[in-house]
Amino acid sequence: MDTLAAIRRPIEEDLSHYEEFVRRFFNAETEPLHSILEYVISNRGKGVRPMLVMLAAGMLSRNPQAGASHRTLLAASIVEMLHTASLIHDDVIDESNMRRGKASVNAMWQSRNAVLVGDYILAKTFANGMHSGQYDIVSHVVGAIGELCEGELMQSAHSRALDMTRDAYLDVIYKKTATLLGISSSVGALTVGASSQQVADMRRFGDCIGMAFQIKDDILDYTPDAETGKPSGNDLLEHKITLPMLCVLEECSEEERKQIIEQIRECSTEEQSVALQQMVAERGGIAAAERTMRQYIESATRILSHYPQSEYRDSLMTLCAYIGERNK
Repeated sequence: MDTLAAIRRPIEEDLSHYEEFVRRFFNAETEPLHSILEYVISNRGKGVRPMLVMLAAGMLSRNPQAGASHRTLLAASIVEMLHTASLIHDDVIDESNMRRGKASVNAMWQSRNAVLVGDYILAKTFANGMHSGQYDIVSHVVGAIGELCEGELMQSAHSRALDMTRDAYLDVIYKKTATLLGISSSVGALTVGASSQQVADMRRFGDCIGMAFQIKDDILDYTPDAETGKPSGNDLLEHKITLPMLCVLEECSEEERKQIIEQIRECSTEEQSVALQQMVAERGGIAAAERTMRQYIESATRILSHYPQSEYRDSLMTLCAYIGERNK
């Protein structure tokens, strides 16, 4: 059994119900919307966010054997489809033609249609939440949209100016990635009536693994044999300075820093990107970024250690380890 299968094991039946839930609500009779939605739904990723919702709910539920409630399934669909819409928009912004090893929505159906489909998914997602009457869930999640947008704008500004700092980077990835993972685990707690302290704990837990998750993604972009579905060095070609490069720049003299920044500014070919990747690896940038990632994972596991052992907690612990060890 692979690691993700082991993580999913306590919630296998819940995930099956969740898939039915998503397909029932995200469907359309008209074209091209029907075809695009089918393509999007069939090519989602690992499903970390809905897993977080269900595992947090299971760990804190008074009756976990009853399975995921309608509230938990609804919350899982809201966070996952919010994430899905953000990726569709992200590919338009970055002009990316690939997503998870397949053509992106904008590559298949043009950017203007991709934007509209992303908007449709967002509208449908929150309409489902409001029509269900679960206003506390919708209220808990909706703030993440603003955070995501702010993070994208901040990253875009720093990419143009090539003036990223560690503090700015951590702020960007908190808003772009960690916020939604934090909300995923905390809304899972909310759906089962957990205490305010437990909801807060799950928010901090999700924030920590979200930070680790994005740092690992940025490390994988410097890893030629990573199985991310995108070519390595993509961030450098987009002039994005992430933690591995920042760790090198922090140790440079001012003159050397200016030289490297200029190389990033001029980076437009695979050969230039590979040369920068090799430089970062040789100077310890990847190893230093790995250490920062591990600190976030350790913080996440410490939070879980205060809760009683259960198959749900065990899966969350395994998820922490998986985030640090994955190659895709």
